Amino acid sequence: MKKQIRKLCKFFVALVVVFGITACSGSSGGAKETDNKENKEQTQIDWKSEDTLVIYFSRTGEQYKVGTIDHGNTAIVAETIGETVDAELYEILPADDHYPMTYDELTDVAKQEQEDNARPAYENTVPDLSKYNTIFIGAPVWWGDWPMIMYTFFEENAKALKDKTLIPFSTHEGSGLSGFDQKLRSACPDSTVRDGLAIQGSDAQNDPDAVKQEVEAWISSLGSE
Repeated sequence: MKKQIRKLCKFFVALVVVFGITACSGSSGGAKETDNKENKEQTQIDWKSEDTLVIYFSRTGEQYKVGTIDHGNTAIVAETIGETVDAELYEILPADDHYPMTYDELTDVAKQEQEDNARPAYENTVPDLSKYNTIFIGAPVWWGDWPMIMYTFFEENAKALKDKTLIPFSTHEGSGLSGFDQKLRSACPDSTVRDGLAIQGSDAQNDPDAVKQEVEAWISSLGSE
């Protein structure tokens, strides 16, 4: 009888130990989840107006699907981003604005610049980029690529863009982002390039509320690495 009692005691002790280990493991898992959540929150981009800039190139005149406009598609998206994150804006303007106002002629000029691997000059002085940690950069898609004037900007400011967080965006009518992010990484290899946004130009002109919602959702998604 005593031996049976001892065996029962040992059995109950073993059960207590097993349940104790299981409870500790569950508690540890909960702590790990909390730690991961805290770490994720620590990687949030801190959107501050004083260290965030929106750079863009945009065109007016005759544009595909929207007719003749006096406020560029990319300019509208850039302004929406600027309002959302309370950032300053800088527009890249051609030094020699030879770009035609008609859509077909503009596409011909854009194609020729691409074939020539041209580097068109821009006229305005670039802001002091050392002031900014996060820079949104946008343009219309021209023949599946950044307009060549943007490569002028990337190359002339590669040193100033080093170690910055760069976030591309495009306007288009069916070509999406067209690899803007990968091409920006190649042009600025010492910068961190985040996921980009593509907005249809016709939406920018005709449905600004939907564009605003899309921009806000995108920016929210950029909150962590």
